[in-house]
Amino acid sequence: MAATQEEIVSGLAEIVNEIAGIPTEDVKPEKSFTDDLDVDSLSMVEVVVAAEEKFGVKIPDDDVKNLKTVGDATDYILKHQS
Repeated sequence: MAATQEEIVSGLAEIVNEIAGIPTEDVKPEKSFTDDLDVDSLSMVEVVVAAEEKFGVKIPDDDVKNLKTVGDATDYILKHQS
């Protein structure tokens, strides 16, 4: 069953919390992974892998660079989940 936008944001918040130690309530759609949430490129790879597992999507490297904000990632997952 496909996750809703709220479920995806919540799931991403949990992932970012685990990987970068950012409080889940700080992870909002408008937040930039690098500028606001201190997710560096190595941590971003971990976030992507965890999101792929959690939501059953494949996020190719070419697409990862376009996922600047939590909202970008949420929209991507919404479109590509099965």
